[in-house]
Amino acid sequence: MKVRYSNNINAFGGVNFVLQEFDKLKIGNILYDNLPSLSPKSSYSWRDIFYSFSSIYFCGGNCMEDAKTILANQFGSNPIFNLCSPDTLLRRMGDLCTDQLLCNTKRGNVEHQYNINQTMTDMNIKLLKKLGEFNKDEVVLDYDNTIIFTEKEGCKMTYKRDYGYQPGVGILNEQNVLYIENRNGNSDAKAFQLDTLERMFQHLKDNNISRIDKFRADAASYQYDVVKLVEKNVTSFYIGARNSYVEKYFALIEDWIKTKDQTGEDVYIGEIEYRPFAQQGNRDNKYRLLVKKKLRKDGQLNMFTNESYDYHAIVTNDFSSSLDEAIKCYNRRGACEKQFDILKNDFGWNYLPFSNLSKNTVFLYFSAICRNLYNVVISNLSKVYKNVNIHYRMKRFIF
Repeated sequence: MKVRYSNNINAFGGVNFVLQEFDKLKIGNILYDNLPSLSPKSSYSWRDIFYSFSSIYFCGGNCMEDAKTILANQFGSNPIFNLCSPDTLLRRMGDLCTDQLLCNTKRGNVEHQYNINQTMTDMNIKLLKKLGEFNKDEVVLDYDNTIIFTEKEGCKMTYKRDYGYQPGVGILNEQNVLYIENRNGNSDAKAFQLDTLERMFQHLKDNNISRIDKFRADAASYQYDVVKLVEKNVTSFYIGARNSYVEKYFALIEDWIKTKDQTGEDVYIGEIEYRPFAQQGNRDNKYRLLVKKKLRKDGQLNMFTNESYDYHAIVTNDFSSSLDEAIKCYNRRGACEKQFDILKNDFGWNYLPFSNLSKNTVFLYFSAICRNLYNVVISNLSKVYKNVNIHYRMKRFIF
């Protein structure tokens, strides 16, 4: 008698290698240690839930329903994890949500809604510590807000004149999501940013993270209290400055250096030391004001400088780097914008599953953790296969 043995062919068998990488990192233990205990009679563990969730995106899916439409017929007898249904995924993720918080601006009666999730934040930070992200030669933290357009129930109108959320996000080392604070669409980037950054830095301290070498943010962070807070918690900061606040200094810059921008066009860069926020009480601290100017095509003159240039300014406490190095450092925060594109198009941020701000915060964190782990997977693949680039997007692969 001839005995024949063969495994069923699996269209997405390559994802098993990804999940084995997760096992090497002991992701199941991190989930078990940080998330609430499940009933002993539960059919699925947090490991099953997260592996099911991550498999959606590693196998080319876009939304939670793809756990059924794409994976159900392929992972019914997967030896690594038990595949969960979309309903199970949503129910368990919903159990992790926290209360939605409300606040009002000092002026006006507009109500702002936001959500913070300490459990998910701490778990994500512990994962990043395990991945060694805080042990790099240089630890860089970017902060920015992004708009996630959606017409879910309760969404508010954004400044883009469409409904959605506007979460504040911290990006670590230009590729890992560190912190998420979900906000409704009517909360602009500048509003309550001091409170958001205070909470982010406090989470880092609570997890024994004290070293942030560089912090970068756009002009929404050009606020007296924000600059003071950031300066206390990081070594160097680079923050965009609104022209309306600093354009009176442009004409005082005497030396302009001609160089090229990222597109190869001619620009001029210069700098001056100045003391900002004097009206708010800053009498002592001086900073560098870095300015880049580019010739306007329409020839319109600037009333403060009497020149036809567009200006972009950066404030920094970094006096050791050269002018060109400091400006290039700030310009690299464009990688933060790219991360939002990756999260929205590769990891489901454009397809929010819940009609609830707080529950969607949990979803954003789960997706962000998948993104952080993808960096590890693609890095390991690039070491084995020379034709694999660490910058390849998720959609380039169907594991």
